[in-house]
Amino acid sequence: MTFQIQAVTVYGKQPGQVRTVPFRTGTMNIVTGDSRRGKSALLTIIDYCLASSDYPVKAGKVRKYVGAYAVTLAKPGQQLFVARRAPDPGNAVSTVLCVLSQAPETPPPPLEELTFATPLDTAKDILSDFCGIDRTVKVPAVARAQTIAPSIRHALYFCFQAQNEVANPDLLFHSQGEEWRPNTIRGVIPYFLGAVDPEQAALHNRLRLLRRDLSDLEAKLAQARGLGPASGQARALLTEAVEAGLLPHRDSEPTAEEVLGLLRLALEGSIRQELESRPDNDGDPLAAAIGRRAQLRRAVGRSRARIADLKRAVEENDDFAGEAREQRRRLASLGLMRLSPDTSQAAQCPVCESPIASANTTVATIMHDLERLDGDLQVIGSDTPALQRQMALEEEQLQQLRAALSGSQDEINEISAGLRALQQEPDQSQRAAHVRGRISLYLDTTAQHVSAPQVEDRRDDLQRQIAELEELLSDDTQGDRLTSYLSLISQNIRTKAASLGLDHSDAPIRLDVNRLTVVADTADGPVRLADMGSAENHLGYHVATLLSLHEWFSEQRGPVPRTLILDQPSQVYFPPDYTGEPTPQGTDLSHLLNIYRIINDTVQALDGALQVIVVEHADLADPLFRDHVVERWRYSNSQALVPSEWITEPIDDEDE
Repeated sequence: MTFQIQAVTVYGKQPGQVRTVPFRTGTMNIVTGDSRRGKSALLTIIDYCLASSDYPVKAGKVRKYVGAYAVTLAKPGQQLFVARRAPDPGNAVSTVLCVLSQAPETPPPPLEELTFATPLDTAKDILSDFCGIDRTVKVPAVARAQTIAPSIRHALYFCFQAQNEVANPDLLFHSQGEEWRPNTIRGVIPYFLGAVDPEQAALHNRLRLLRRDLSDLEAKLAQARGLGPASGQARALLTEAVEAGLLPHRDSEPTAEEVLGLLRLALEGSIRQELESRPDNDGDPLAAAIGRRAQLRRAVGRSRARIADLKRAVEENDDFAGEAREQRRRLASLGLMRLSPDTSQAAQCPVCESPIASANTTVATIMHDLERLDGDLQVIGSDTPALQRQMALEEEQLQQLRAALSGSQDEINEISAGLRALQQEPDQSQRAAHVRGRISLYLDTTAQHVSAPQVEDRRDDLQRQIAELEELLSDDTQGDRLTSYLSLISQNIRTKAASLGLDHSDAPIRLDVNRLTVVADTADGPVRLADMGSAENHLGYHVATLLSLHEWFSEQRGPVPRTLILDQPSQVYFPPDYTGEPTPQGTDLSHLLNIYRIINDTVQALDGALQVIVVEHADLADPLFRDHVVERWRYSNSQALVPSEWITEPIDDEDE
C-alpha cells in the first residue's frame, strides 16, 4: 500500500511560527484563492520534501519568510513526517532531512524538536520504501547504457501537474520538458504499470552486467597482447638503444620478461651518466628537469596503484551487496510466520493462523540474521559513496600528475634542444637523446601494464553464462504485457474524453509511451495531442490520462502515491489577469464543472484509494466545487499560506 498527503506544514523563521494546511485523504481537496497567496507553492513544497535534488520553491513571500517545510504522509495504520530546511544562504539546496515515523493522526512537531540528520539519498530510499517501491528492481534506461532503480522521484512524474503543465500540448507528464527526463519516464513506465516482473528484471540486469564484463575483458586481453614487454615496439626500441650506445650488445635474444628491465636500464643508466658528468647539478636546468620528471613518474605510479585498490574495494562492496540483498529477500519470507506482538512468541501459521511454538527458535535466529544483513547493507551503502568520492579525487590527482608529466617532458625537450644548439653535440649524442626520449615515452604510456596482474581469460565462462540467460529470457512477455495494459488504460482515457466532449473522442485513443503523448487514430491518420488544437482539449486529455493512470495504479496496486495534484486547471477558461470575479458563465462554466465532475466521479469510484488536490483561482458556487474547498486564501479574508503576522515588510515578488 502506498500513501496520500495528510498535511503540508511551513515553519517561519521566527520562534513558534508554524502553519499547517490539512488535507482530506481519499477525496478531492480544493485550495482556492487570489494570486500571490501561496497556492502554487504547495506543489513545490511537497516536491521539495519528497527528496527533490533542487529547491523548486519560487522566490517570494514563501522563500522570504519560511525557514523549513514539512509534509505528513499517511497510509492505513502508518504515518510518516518528512521535514526539510530551506537552503542556507549561498547554498543551492539543503542535503539533510528529518524523517519521523509517527502514530496516525499525530500533529506536526515543533521545529525545535526536529533533528535534520538524514542524508538526501537515505531519505529518498525511505520514501521509496514507504511508497511500496521495490528498490531491488532495475530497469534499462532508454537510449542510455545503464539501468534505473525506480524511486519516489520517478513515481512523482504521474502525480504532479504544475501550472505550466496541466494544459500543455507538448508535455503530458511532470518534468517531461527537462533534460533526460523523457527517456527516464519511458524507462520507468513499465515498472509502475506492473508490466515488469522483478525476477525477469533481475535477470535482464545480470545479463547486461555479464555483457559489459565480457566487453571489458576482451579489451583488457587485447591491451595485454599489444602492450607486453616483448611487443614489436618494445623490441624495436631495445635494438635502437643498443645501436645508440645506451646498452651493450647482447649475443642472446632477451626473454619477454627481460625486455622491460633492459629499457629501464637504458633510460636510467644514460640519465645517471649524464648527471655524473656535470660538476654542478644545482645550476643545471636539464638535471633539475630530469629529476622532477623522475619524481612525477613515481607519483603517477603510486596514484595508479591507489586507484586500482579503490576500484577493487568498490567492486567487492558491490558483489557483497548483491549477494546480501539476495539473501535478505530469501530471509524476508519470514514475514509469513507472524509472532504475537504481546509475547513475541508462538509463531502463527500463515494459512490457519494456529500457533507453532516449535518455530520460535528458528524464527528468532532468522530474524537475527535478517537484522545483521540489514546492518551490513547499511554499512556497505555508506562505504561505497565514500570510496567513489576518494576514487574521483585520486583520478583528478592522476590527471594533474599526467599533465605535469607531459609538461615536464616538453620542458626537457626544450632545454635539450637549446643545449644542443649551444654545444653543437655530436650526431651520436643527439641520436642517444632521441632514443632515450622515445623509451621514456613508451614506459610512461604502456609499460605500466606489464606490472599489472595477469588478465585471466574467462571469456568462455562469460559467454556460457550469457547464453544461458538469453535462453531463459527468450520467452519474456514484458512487451506484450505493457501493450495490453496500455490498451486498457487507453480505453478509459477515451471514455473520459467522451464524457468531457473533447475533440476526436469518437476515434480510438491511445497513450503513446514512446512519444509520451496521447494520440487519436482517425480516418485521416494519427492526431497527436499537440495537433488537436484548443487549450480545452489539452486540459481535458491531461486530466483524462492522469485519472485513468491512477485508476490503473489503484486497481493493480502500483507503487505510486495515491495523490494527484493539479495546479489551476481553470486557467483555460479565465483570462491571465483574472482576480476572482466574475466567474465563468454559460458554456465555459459548464465545461469547467465537467472537469471537476469527472475528477469527483473517479475519486468516488475508487472509494478512498485516490486523493486529488487542486489549487485554483476560481471559487465556484456549484456544490460540486464548493463542498470540496478546504482553504480559501483571499485578500478579503487575509488568508494565505504565509500568515500575515509573519510578514514584516511589503514585497511584490510572486509565489506562483
